[in-house]
Amino acid sequence: MSKKLENIEPPIEILEDNDAAPIEEAGGFLPIETNWFDRLFISVVIWVALSLAWFRFIEPLGPSIWIANAIALALGVLIISKG
Repeated sequence: MSKKLENIEPPIEILEDNDAAPIEEAGGFLPIETNWFDRLFISVVIWVALSLAWFRFIEPLGPSIWIANAIALALGVLIISKG
């Protein structure tokens, strides 16, 4: 064997970090890890879907779209604050 190969050190294990602090999971009810912007985006998507469903199925029966907007706002506040 040559001298160059004798002086090679073993590779460093970068994936096994035993001294690292454990990662705390968020206490939210969403099944994914999110930040505030992700939760805002989810809230907007729910608002659009609820509005479209309201226009199609509920509004012909009489109730105004403002009720759907109030429900979407309440859900948005809940998702952004607790999600």
